[in-house]
Amino acid sequence: MEFLKEKSLTVYYINRDGKCCNTAVVDIKGMFKIIESIPSKNAEPIKKWFVKLDCERIYETFDSSLVVQRVIDTYRAKVYDEDWIIKRIKGIKDRKKHTEVWKDNDVDSNLEYAIITNDIYRYWSVRI
Repeated sequence: MEFLKEKSLTVYYINRDGKCCNTAVVDIKGMFKIIESIPSKNAEPIKKWFVKLDCERIYETFDSSLVVQRVIDTYRAKVYDEDWIIKRIKGIKDRKKHTEVWKDNDVDSNLEYAIITNDIYRYWSVRI
């Protein structure tokens, strides 16, 4: 695999026996390329799963309510309380609204966002 030579990093680690070893690592795109290149029928279920995920994301670009429902379903699958889920979704919505206001008022650097967010959390933590 020529791709691995070009796009991978070598990571050194100590195994359970105390020996120093190395391995090649790739990012997510690299992982997808590796899986696509596997000519085995054993890789087919993973490839089909990726196609299913891609289709879901395409549908979500046309109907954003599907994204919200996926998030809610994920939290439910992780057995989060319904009240917590509602608060979490509201918190995400409120944060998005705040960042839009900040952007409209020329707050554009990560440092400025960090300072404002820190001030808000400091205020909230005092009130609790």
